[in-house]
Amino acid sequence: MILATSSIIAQRKITPTEFFTINGKIKIEQVFDLAQLDRFPKIQIDNQIIYNHKGEAKDTLKNIKGVLLTTVLSKIEFIYEKPKNLNEFYFVCVASDGYKAVFSWNEIYNSEIGNHWYVITEMGGTSIKQLSQRIQVISTADLKSGRRYIKGLQRIEVNQAK
Repeated sequence: MILATSSIIAQRKITPTEFFTINGKIKIEQVFDLAQLDRFPKIQIDNQIIYNHKGEAKDTLKNIKGVLLTTVLSKIEFIYEKPKNLNEFYFVCVASDGYKAVFSWNEIYNSEIGNHWYVITEMGGTSIKQLSQRIQVISTADLKSGRRYIKGLQRIEVNQAK
């Protein structure tokens, strides 16, 4: 009986987000709300199969549009002494339920991943304002995409490794 009970685990509750902040090693903290995200140029994204850490398909996101996160980040001024210091920067995406995913500065600005890191603005014909978890971020270049698929994005922390 205990075995059966422990195998039934409820999904975690993800509170919908209406905005997210970007803070940390930047000159001015920024806040982006749903209306601002809706004004950015949108890109049609191919259907995405969400794979878990074992490589098993868990979900498929269809009819997606999004904004490149590098477009959003273009509004940010990083604080650093020399350009080589940017090699030490990383981004922590934090969801409303505390889930976190990390991207390095070089992943975003010096590899193909930066061309495939999106804030989802529409999915399945539904706009961001009606999506159940609102602000979502996905890297469509990840092989095990579920690990860094953030639902209910609350903030992006810009940090520097010491």
